[in-house]
Amino acid sequence: MIEVVGAGLAGSEAAYFLARRGVPVALVEMKPKTFSPAHSSPLFGELVCSNSLKGDDPYSNACGLLKEEMRALGSLTMEAAAVSRVPAGGALAVDREKFAAYITEKLRSRPEITVVCREQSELPREGIVATGPLTFAPLAEAIGRRYGEELHFFDASAPIVSAESVDFSATFTQDRYGRGTGDYVNCPMTKEEYEAFVSALLSAERATLHDFERGEIFEGCMPVEVMAARGADTLRFGTFKPVGLRAADGSRPYAVLQLRRENGEGTCYNLVGCQTNLKFPEQRRVFSMIPALAHAEFLRYGVMHRNTFLNAPHILNADFSAKDAPMLFFAGQMTGVEGYVESAASGLLAGIHLWRKLEGKEPVVPPASTVSGALSRYIAAPNGDFQPMNANYGILEGGFQGVRDKKEKRRLLAERALKEIGRFKADILG
Repeated sequence: MIEVVGAGLAGSEAAYFLARRGVPVALVEMKPKTFSPAHSSPLFGELVCSNSLKGDDPYSNACGLLKEEMRALGSLTMEAAAVSRVPAGGALAVDREKFAAYITEKLRSRPEITVVCREQSELPREGIVATGPLTFAPLAEAIGRRYGEELHFFDASAPIVSAESVDFSATFTQDRYGRGTGDYVNCPMTKEEYEAFVSALLSAERATLHDFERGEIFEGCMPVEVMAARGADTLRFGTFKPVGLRAADGSRPYAVLQLRRENGEGTCYNLVGCQTNLKFPEQRRVFSMIPALAHAEFLRYGVMHRNTFLNAPHILNADFSAKDAPMLFFAGQMTGVEGYVESAASGLLAGIHLWRKLEGKEPVVPPASTVSGALSRYIAAPNGDFQPMNANYGILEGGFQGVRDKKEKRRLLAERALKEIGRFKADILG
């Protein structure tokens, strides 16, 4: 029986793929016996930092392209997202509870999967380790003893407020540039309101975090207060940018905070891009300075936590197997892919590659012109300053250098990638 350690997105993908191919799997998960500092649900596939899986258009967003590649390969994450989706414009956002419940039911209903609730302390001889960036200490120590070097960074999550506490009379509903179906609630701010908000943000007290000021913060999960410290207008040209938005009277606000549904019922909203490490009372004080949130009820405050990942170029091959143990695979954020979708994709790929080896066949990495293949190669390529990587067009091989128009170039990249992943599926999965 093959062990898959960890039932987050990566482990769930790996276990599901192997089970559907008839491979007996022991899915080892320490919840609900033990929870990491960031987790609270007993369900598999729990989303912690955000309910958004980012952009869903394969022709304008590299993460959207990765999603299409995963759908082609039979992704469980994409199945769960389809049945738990909530309105979010051009992004793919989900109801977290329904999303995790779908994954849990699918895995528990497979006769090939035996769920084992325990705290793993040793690396399996054959299997997939997908325990995430907050790997339980005994297993993390076992990995450290074997491979030595450990890398880490910090990331954060955004607060969630109740819908009934939002002053919708001080908002307008619109997706940026009119894209989507008008799913975002926009909280406009005047110049004076924005400047007062930024001033309060900069002076607010932060939660204590070990080594926080060393700069080891992942750019994609940068706390809003750290962004604000880069300059008075940094947020207004980023998270709070008013570009592409018009109020009901046709005017463009000075700055805008966007709210996105957190669940299908629309009873709670996520403060988009407002990841933070402020102390809880400070979050309530500062964010309540935004007119629409003056009486906001915070259902969950933003938190920050440390993520750990392997020095993958030293340890892993492009098929996610260990260089010193061909039947031992790693998957998820611990490999150096960053983001929910990217983590899930690595688990799916690790499952495919392990299945190939069990069948007596050599693993075949997807083409470098696909996002799946490019990320696979990134984690294994020599790199003296290895850092986590999101899906992006820049890592794809052969970028149509002669094409100047960005939209056209992305369309060509996506069309080629989808053709290549189709060939990969036909050749490898049948």
